[in-house]
Amino acid sequence: MDIDSYIVTVFFGYLLVVARIGSAMMFLPGFGEVQIPVRARLSFALVLCLALYPVVPVIADPPDTPSAMFVLLAAEVTIGLWIGLAARTLLSAMQFAGYQVGQVTGLANAFGPSLGTFEGATLMATFLLIGTVGLLFITDTHHIILRAMLDSYSVFPPGLIMAGDLAQQFVKVSGHSLYIGTSIAAPFFVMGVILNLGMGLANRMMPQLPVFFVAGAILIGVGLIILAVATPAMIEYFLVDFVDWLGTFRR
Repeated sequence: MDIDSYIVTVFFGYLLVVARIGSAMMFLPGFGEVQIPVRARLSFALVLCLALYPVVPVIADPPDTPSAMFVLLAAEVTIGLWIGLAARTLLSAMQFAGYQVGQVTGLANAFGPSLGTFEGATLMATFLLIGTVGLLFITDTHHIILRAMLDSYSVFPPGLIMAGDLAQQFVKVSGHSLYIGTSIAAPFFVMGVILNLGMGLANRMMPQLPVFFVAGAILIGVGLIILAVATPAMIEYFLVDFVDWLGTFRR
């Protein structure tokens, strides 16, 4: 192999790594947050792909035709986007749980800047998202994410795309995200039922009681207390489930 062919092979192999890992980094929790400047994310993705390139099992020789190269790059981009979007969908469970907590506690109209999503969120959802992303780095889960990116090459070899399996697994991830969000918000559902039932009985016994004003303050106070006590367990439950999902990339 002459020097020109070697340079082309190395450069195209690096493009394949950027196509998959770089595409996934656009949406991965912690790495693809919209609050991070685009140039910073792009620079980090290029440097990370360069660091991981020696251990990534890319193809030995690039295709001979431009159309074959395009198809190969498109397949890698598709797999990378699927990984990033699936991980982001799992993270949206915390936002869903925050919405439910805000609805039950009466803080659904308290909006704040969102983290981890591309739209506005309530203060409860923002709080849970910030805590989850922060603990993701504190617990070194981001190392597991990077390891899963390397392990994805054993599940999805370069150039091999299984569209039906990807669609089926994404549907499963979406349903599981809804299940996680509902499970995390379950204590607040129980609290809402008990307190509203109690206030309803109190209103029947004392019709002159301003239930709306009393119940609102009680729901907010008790909801904040339960949130302070249950937040560590809520985030831990999500992180354990998220790590288990990342483990599916290992054969």
